Amino acid sequence: MKTDLLAIVAHPDDAELCCAGTLIKHKKLGYSIGIVDLTRGELGSRGSAEIREMEAKKSSQVLGLDVRENLNLGDGTFENNFKNKLKIIEQIRRFQPEIIITNITQDRHPDHGRAAKLVTDACFYSGLVKIESRWENNKQSAWRPKQVWHMIQDYYHQPDVIIDISEEWDEKRKAIQAYSSQFYQPNDDGPKTPISGKDFWDFLEARARSFGRPISAEYGEGFVKSRDFGISNLFEIL
Repeated sequence: MKTDLLAIVAHPDDAELCCAGTLIKHKKLGYSIGIVDLTRGELGSRGSAEIREMEAKKSSQVLGLDVRENLNLGDGTFENNFKNKLKIIEQIRRFQPEIIITNITQDRHPDHGRAAKLVTDACFYSGLVKIESRWENNKQSAWRPKQVWHMIQDYYHQPDVIIDISEEWDEKRKAIQAYSSQFYQPNDDGPKTPISGKDFWDFLEARARSFGRPISAEYGEGFVKSRDFGISNLFEIL
């Protein structure tokens, strides 16, 4: 099925943390939305790949996703090679998104920057008619998204655009909380990680408030452009 807005990200929970509000908002506006996770998050210090899979299903229901796929490219080990690009090209051509959201180009987790480059490369090559791909034994047509946006993750980056997610903030929190193995829970005795403490929730809220403030919103999500884009007239951005 055609999916208007598709997040292609390194790990299950990446999209929930950084662009869930934007996904939910566009779903409310009538657009179809989806997520493609590149890995199962199997190297995470907490939980397991199987647990993360169950959590992703719960989160998908909160988000109201139309599609979700996992390419199982290998957490921490996936490479920017043609084999992996072709797997992403298959999904781009399968869902034909107008807009793709992916990881930020430089971040605390090395997978994020690597995923950003892999996905943006795949978006370009997906538009080349001489690159052949198939899905369910059917030859696919070339497709290139009109826009690629990088969601801002752990490291701060100056956003090129900010989406008001004030009305979607509570739903975003519920989507993140679906990953109960990864984030703070009362009486939690699991391994301590940079995202497992209560202070990480404080960070997420502070980040969303800091993005919201410049646009006079309570909460926001920021994105960095992959390439320049144009508009027909200035009133389109009012």
